[in-house]
Amino acid sequence: MRNENAKKNIDIIGIVGLPACYGGFESLVQNLVDHQSEKINYTIYCSGKSYESKSKNYKAAQLKYVPLKANGSSSIPYDIFSLMRSMFCKPDVVLVLGVSGCIFLPLFKFFSSAKIITNIDGLEWRRDKWGRFAKWFLKYSEKIAVHYSDTIIADNEAISNYVLKEYGVKSNVIAYGGDHAIGNKAVAQDKDNYYFTVCRIEPENNIEMILEAFSQTNSCFKMVGNWNSSAYGRELRNRYSPFKNIELLDPIYDINILFEYRSKCRGYIHGHSAGGTNPSLVEAMHFNTAIFAFDCDFNRFSTENSAFYFKNSKELVNLLEQRSQVLHTAEDEICANKLKHIADQRYTWINVTKQYEDLY
Repeated sequence: MRNENAKKNIDIIGIVGLPACYGGFESLVQNLVDHQSEKINYTIYCSGKSYESKSKNYKAAQLKYVPLKANGSSSIPYDIFSLMRSMFCKPDVVLVLGVSGCIFLPLFKFFSSAKIITNIDGLEWRRDKWGRFAKWFLKYSEKIAVHYSDTIIADNEAISNYVLKEYGVKSNVIAYGGDHAIGNKAVAQDKDNYYFTVCRIEPENNIEMILEAFSQTNSCFKMVGNWNSSAYGRELRNRYSPFKNIELLDPIYDINILFEYRSKCRGYIHGHSAGGTNPSLVEAMHFNTAIFAFDCDFNRFSTENSAFYFKNSKELVNLLEQRSQVLHTAEDEICANKLKHIADQRYTWINVTKQYEDLY
């Protein structure tokens, strides 16, 4: 019989590694470790290809390295190999982030008594970047994950509803924290006259729709992204850079500089159409600024229908034109205050950590 006072050993599978250097799941795990209680022992599986210096620990967490790349199609063998190693280490719980390696879960469950918790991410198989076979494989992996996991985590109510409708399984909705984007800094009360976005330059983030809208107005817009990582990004940059009111910036890794851009903008533009609850959106909600989001279930659930929404360039142009003569509107202030309140209640890492640890 297990000692109730004993620490629980939790293995985490599915990220590049720590300290965080890639995306949303890495930030999630880093913050779970940063805020962990004394009753938890974490072991994090990391990509040996992504870290020259292979530290044995990150704070209280143990790090183990897998000699494979963690991204793209390599994520499948990477996650499977990580699960194989974890199986022999006999943790109390294995937390799987994403469904890439979940094809291995039936075998894992046969040989291991560990509780399996899977965060199925944002319906990865729907993303435009995947080909037909990859979409089929990810959808099948999702099915396996839901069937063989003891607990499913969805980061958005829309995904939870999908899992219930598609598989008849209830999931636990746990989003992400966004308060790390502010830290202990004070957000600017006096806003500058520009709109702001930071995101990956991908079609599903509706980059072209947003840029086309701003090209038809005099509203100033600053957008940070990985423009040079794809032909899509380079073409958009070449097309829209000549507009004097549009400033297209390369990725910013200095959190202090990024804080200044977010803190001083009069409004945040969010174009994501896939992926559940987006970390950049919940971060923006902490900055007490109006948010203009692409109209989809994911974004409406994340913002509790309290943002402004657009479905196309014309609708975004209309929203911008309504504000073209004034820097502050009563509607924008109400929107900003509501979103800040939601963020403080739902999107803090202390709350998110407690929700995860309650499931272990």
